[in-house]
Amino acid sequence: MFRLHDTTVDPDGPGSPLPPDGALISVTREQMWVASLQEVVSVQLLLEEWDAAPPPFGEWEDEAKAVLYLRGAVSVDMGTAGKAVEQLKLGGGVGDYVVRVFARNRTEVTRRYHELVSGLDPLSDEFEQARRTLDGLEQYLLQLWRET
Repeated sequence: MFRLHDTTVDPDGPGSPLPPDGALISVTREQMWVASLQEVVSVQLLLEEWDAAPPPFGEWEDEAKAVLYLRGAVSVDMGTAGKAVEQLKLGGGVGDYVVRVFARNRTEVTRRYHELVSGLDPLSDEFEQARRTLDGLEQYLLQLWRET
């Protein structure tokens, strides 16, 4: 999991979103919790800021959309792993931002990881090498732009 949030917000403080239960995202006014289906394999995240709504495109398995109030900068928090992005300044400044989230390979990575666990000793070098081939296969694209 990871959270996109306004830099002034404590992602674990009062008013934080609950974990998404069977959904891709869970949202409050100033933060978004994006859920992976697993907790062991690294994911790839691409964050884009647009001047206006980007054109739609395909090749993603899951999609969600929300509006967040951001004060000109965002952070990406990975929970116990720390922050991936401490403070990224937004060109659009302060205001409401539409955030569109795309995901792919969530189910595939989970399935392949469970196959590894059932077929190899999790403490072996062979297992670790096979697990590393899954790193980055689960991908997320977050596009945000000022709501007009």
